[in-house]
Amino acid sequence: MEESRAALLRVVVFTSLRTEADGGYGETARRMGELVEEVPGFLGEDSARTPGGLSATVAYFRDLAGIEEWSNHTEHRAAKAYGREHWYERYSLHIAKVEHSHGFERGGA
Repeated sequence: MEESRAALLRVVVFTSLRTEADGGYGETARRMGELVEEVPGFLGEDSARTPGGLSATVAYFRDLAGIEEWSNHTEHRAAKAYGREHWYERYSLHIAKVEHSHGFERGGA
């Protein structure tokens, strides 16, 4: 990502600790991944999970309007409600403006 574009980006950082319940979590996560791709301004995401179950997802958006659209999407709202009831022991969500960004990839161009 070019540094000049970084200040235009917003990120949503979602960290969570899951319960033992599965109840369709994987299917729902895949569906949410498909749906968010359709949101104008969505640029991609990165996710990681520790062996202890702590998960972190960082979603990149062009602007706050895209984040708001995703937050209010009907299926996403239903999945969030179900998740609070069944899938999560705890979670946190942070929205931030990217001030600077750079990266490295071995063997990359």
